[in-house]
Amino acid sequence: MRSLSKSASCKASGIVKRQYLIDIKKEVFRKSIHICSALIPFFLYRWRVQVLVALAVVVALYSVAELLRLKKGIQIPLVSSVTAAAARKRDENKFVLGPVTLSCGIILCALLWNSLPAAIGIYSLAFGDGLASLSGKLFGKVQIPLTQGKTAAGSLTCFAAIFIATFLACRKSSVAILVASAGMFIELLPLKDFDNILIPIVLGGVAQYLLP
Repeated sequence: MRSLSKSASCKASGIVKRQYLIDIKKEVFRKSIHICSALIPFFLYRWRVQVLVALAVVVALYSVAELLRLKKGIQIPLVSSVTAAAARKRDENKFVLGPVTLSCGIILCALLWNSLPAAIGIYSLAFGDGLASLSGKLFGKVQIPLTQGKTAAGSLTCFAAIFIATFLACRKSSVAILVASAGMFIELLPLKDFDNILIPIVLGGVAQYLLP
C-alpha cells in the first residue's frame, strides 16, 4: 500500500511539475511579445500614422480570427497557433483579450500623449508589466494580500524595470521614481488583461504632466 501511495504521489508531483513548465513556457512567450512592443516608439517616431493604422488593422484581423475560432471552430494559420501558444488556463474556450488590449493600450497612449511621454508609457508596458509577471512566476514566493496572487518579487521587478526604462528615456530620476511607483501600484490591481490599457495611458499621462 505504501509503495502504491508513494507511486501515486510521485506521479501527481510529476504532473504538477510538467504543468508548471508549460505555464512558464507560455508566460515567456506572452511576455516576449510584450517586450517586443518596446520597439514601437522607434517606428512611431518615423512612421506615426502608418504604425497606428497597422496596429488597428492587426486588432481587427485578430478579433475576426478569434471570433471564427470560437463561433465556427475555424483555425486561422499563424494567428490561431500564436493564440494557443500564448493562452493561459483562464483563457480556455474564451476570446483571448491580451493581444487586443496590448495593441489598444499602445494606440491610445500614442494618440493621447506627446512622443516622449508616450514612449515612456509604452516602455512601462513592455518592460514593467512584461517582466513583472515572469519574475513572479519564477521567483515569487511571497504573495501580497488582496491582489489575487500578485507577488513581492513581481512588484519589485515591475518598479525596477519601469524606473530604468523611464530614466533612460528622460534622464530624470525624480520622474522615473514617480512613474515607476504609479506603475507598480497599477500592476498590483487585479485587472487581468486590462492592465495593458491602463499602464501605458496612466504612466504616459504621469510622464507628460511631470516633464517640461
